[in-house]
Amino acid sequence: MRSALPLLLIILLSCSKDEPVPTRTFLMGFQNSAPRYDDFDMVIKTLQMWVDPGDVAMITTEVPWTELLAGQPAADYVNTNYKGLVDYYRQHNLRLWVYIDPENGLNRSSDSQTLAAAGKSIADDDAQKIYRKFVIAMDSILKPEHIGLALETNLIRLSAPSAIYNGVKKAANDAAQDLKTRNTQASLSVSVQADVAWGSLQGTFQYTGIAQDLSDFSFVTELGISSYPYFAYEDPKDLPADYYDRIQNDASMPVFVSEGGWTSQGITGPNNNQLQGSEQIQSDYILKQADMLNRADATALFSLTFTDIDLTTVPSGVDPTVKYFAYLGVVDKDLNPKQSFDAWKKIFSYRTVTR
Repeated sequence: MRSALPLLLIILLSCSKDEPVPTRTFLMGFQNSAPRYDDFDMVIKTLQMWVDPGDVAMITTEVPWTELLAGQPAADYVNTNYKGLVDYYRQHNLRLWVYIDPENGLNRSSDSQTLAAAGKSIADDDAQKIYRKFVIAMDSILKPEHIGLALETNLIRLSAPSAIYNGVKKAANDAAQDLKTRNTQASLSVSVQADVAWGSLQGTFQYTGIAQDLSDFSFVTELGISSYPYFAYEDPKDLPADYYDRIQNDASMPVFVSEGGWTSQGITGPNNNQLQGSEQIQSDYILKQADMLNRADATALFSLTFTDIDLTTVPSGVDPTVKYFAYLGVVDKDLNPKQSFDAWKKIFSYRTVTR
């Protein structure tokens, strides 16, 4: 019996050594989405599905130009359309990011469709004032921890007329000053498009950086990153490991992914090229992205589409480029979980650390 003691001790000691627990530097969340927004029950179901595997919530919106140009007070619009949703987020202890888009969320080469339909542009002084009032209403009523004042600024600069870019720049800088004057408690940011910064959307695959964005929007204290790399890469493993942390090194401030993803279905791209996607590839991307985020000490990860989009129900006035983003959800249009939802929940289970 005495001779068995050393062996038993070795076994007990080896069992007591815990395996290292995977960690993440970033919080995780979604903007609430549903395949069909005219189905209220489905909107509620999506909320109930993702708030538990989530630390944070995102609201990204264009300015409601039609309503505000018609004279509706910005505060009334915010209270009617967002206050209840944000109360729900707060009940679930979710921190809030708000991004307000002064341009066109689906087509960065032009003004917002509704603003252009009214015969106006963000280059116009009166449109900029409406945007600034909306920003103040969103901040004062919703009290987010983070506010973004322009989205994908380098893509706008690349794609849109200079008058639109300069209008976005002036509107965002003036709004930032408004918020500071009112002593906002929110951290201020814009977002840049990683795929533009890396030259992948341009086809050069040469890193060009974000220096112009940091100069033009010098008020930022953190930086959002947008990335849809399936437009340029065939497989997540082809992405450089420093896809995010090179941007973070240039920014010298906290970074987070404000939007992005990988299609779970192969689709025909803007140039009739085949964009590669499957449930497995999408899942692989989420796992690869976690490594890239940790390398960059990123603070958050957001996806704007929790669900796929039912393209058969999209209103005719929506920009047709929405089809390129129809299969980014971690659940399909009938709310059936994909492989990627398991990958998301796996990463969510990692212990959160601050470095």
